[in-house]
Amino acid sequence: MTKADPRTTLARPDLAAAGLEGNVPAARYIPTRLWSVATPVAPLYRAPDGASERMDELILGERFDALEPSGDYVWGQARRDGYVGFVRAADLAPAGPAPTHRVGAIRAYAFAEPSIKSPAFGPCSLNALVHVAAEEGPFSRTGDGRFFWSAHLAPIGAFDLDPAAVAVRFLGAPYLWGGRTSVGLDCSGLVQQALYACGLACPRDADQQAALGREIGRGELARNDLVCWRGHIGLMLDETRLLHANGHHMGVAIEPVAEAIARIEAGGHGAPTAFRRL
Repeated sequence: MTKADPRTTLARPDLAAAGLEGNVPAARYIPTRLWSVATPVAPLYRAPDGASERMDELILGERFDALEPSGDYVWGQARRDGYVGFVRAADLAPAGPAPTHRVGAIRAYAFAEPSIKSPAFGPCSLNALVHVAAEEGPFSRTGDGRFFWSAHLAPIGAFDLDPAAVAVRFLGAPYLWGGRTSVGLDCSGLVQQALYACGLACPRDADQQAALGREIGRGELARNDLVCWRGHIGLMLDETRLLHANGHHMGVAIEPVAEAIARIEAGGHGAPTAFRRL
């Protein structure tokens, strides 16, 4: 039997989600409770402690299957990418109506009134999810009474067509381990957000993303191909240029792929493990 990946399996020896009974061993199984992220960003931690490793981020409107409270935190699983960890209970609210729109801008604010002079909430990230209840002039009123500039939203099902064009909008964003927004993100967070914006499912970590698409040779590289290392990943802008969030530049940068490969190998991190076409 293949060992379950603990990053995406809501189980531990003493407790597991009810849906895993018969598939994953645990002392007891209980049902999850569906919540929604109510803040612009909700870090997902390794432990119920804000000083522990930030493994992922959830963004506004994303669903979270909560299994067990732990002090000020809740242990559960993000529905969008399946990642398991601890989220602050204060960042969550009971799940409401299904989202009708996503944030299509790289970042956007929601306002307390249909006026840009009213108090602002955010910034809310690209791919955040909202339920639009009504249109009021150039604004969209969400179910929780906030107002987004309608041009910053896109209906669910209306997607971008070019992941590289999405990813390049993050150029210059600072590097942040576990981050997924233009305020800070890591290599796999950049790839994930670009693919989400194009309506494509994408796991969270670089090694998981290295299984996407099909294998190609280095000489075949073209726009939107993935270059995969052990623990790192980037997206090609064309046959020679790589866009990636990386610790060398401490941000999202463009560099010749040949230079990136040579630099990373010289730094002791090895040659690319795969080149993939989506």
